[in-house]
Amino acid sequence: MATSGSASAEWAALTALASPATNLETLTNSLAKIDWPRLLALAEEHGVTQLLAVTAQKLPSEIVPVESREQIAELQRTQAFFTLRMSAELFRLTERFAAQKIAMLVLKGPALAVQAYGDAAMRNYGDLDLLVRDRDIARATQLMMDAGYQAHIPLSAITAEKIPGQYMFRQPDAKLLVEIHNDRTMRYYPRALPIEQIFARHARVVIDGREIPAPCVEDHLVIICVHGAKHFWERLMWIADVAALIARQTELDWELAGRSAQSIGADTMLHGGLLLATEVLHAPVPATVLGGAEKDATARRMVEQVLQWLPAAGEAPPGLLQRAMYRTRMGGGGLPGAKYLLRLLFSPTEEDWDTNAQESRGFLEVLKRPFRLARKHGSGKE
Repeated sequence: MATSGSASAEWAALTALASPATNLETLTNSLAKIDWPRLLALAEEHGVTQLLAVTAQKLPSEIVPVESREQIAELQRTQAFFTLRMSAELFRLTERFAAQKIAMLVLKGPALAVQAYGDAAMRNYGDLDLLVRDRDIARATQLMMDAGYQAHIPLSAITAEKIPGQYMFRQPDAKLLVEIHNDRTMRYYPRALPIEQIFARHARVVIDGREIPAPCVEDHLVIICVHGAKHFWERLMWIADVAALIARQTELDWELAGRSAQSIGADTMLHGGLLLATEVLHAPVPATVLGGAEKDATARRMVEQVLQWLPAAGEAPPGLLQRAMYRTRMGGGGLPGAKYLLRLLFSPTEEDWDTNAQESRGFLEVLKRPFRLARKHGSGKE
């Protein structure tokens, strides 16, 4: 169930509830005639049920129907149990990586939830994302298999130096999913990820009394802006993460964040994330920083595209031409953007590999990729 457009009362209420600048008095007045079942469904589609739940608890009891309060409480319990389970698995894997002396950082998920919201249970996520160096990926894969996971990318493909979109691992019985990324799988970054700098600047995030390695706040801000841009910013949760991180991390080094984005050619993606966080959720971006983002005409056009499809939560995906224009803008527009689009078009992932091949057939896989993407997205239904 998607909202009919950005003017709907439920969409306006959801953005107000998800904003770090929420005014409870104003919000209370605007929620008087809200369709709460529709609002809850919309919050689930956009991945912000925890944000809605926390704010709803502060509202007068007569504003939120009893049935909706019960549903919200159940969603909170479910998320709390899931977070405990995933945190326990994260601690187990962290110990295994440390024992094997494989450096690892936790991306997004519970680490970002703590940095942005102060609580690992405040952010919806379905898997654990880890970052390792490319030279360690074979050892990390073996480690995950020894830990009881099934590797989606076999060691033979790693030996053949094939580069997937990510290295995925499943534990079917426990229904656990882990994705490992390295400096070569981050294909949506216009330039190579400066992984040594990211590891050197890393932070320690405390989850349930345990320290977990994660990117520093400035690097994480850039990472989530690239991630949101990659997914067309189709869900409010990705914008909410940016807004919450900025609001909570009042000592954020904006100069470092700018250098981090510039080093990978992601200036426009960072600017787009800041503009969306400000326009949709009123994030407290410093005036000088926001002024720089507003001067980025390519980022502004990208944001205008996003605002057209954002309320629908991915149910009204852009067509081929819109996607191509958007990807070009992600890369900075003009010639750099065109080069970026072409690289994405002709950089095969595991979906393009010949599964029967014993060795890499790179040229054929490169040629096959654009046709697969056209079939996948040509209908506009994905």
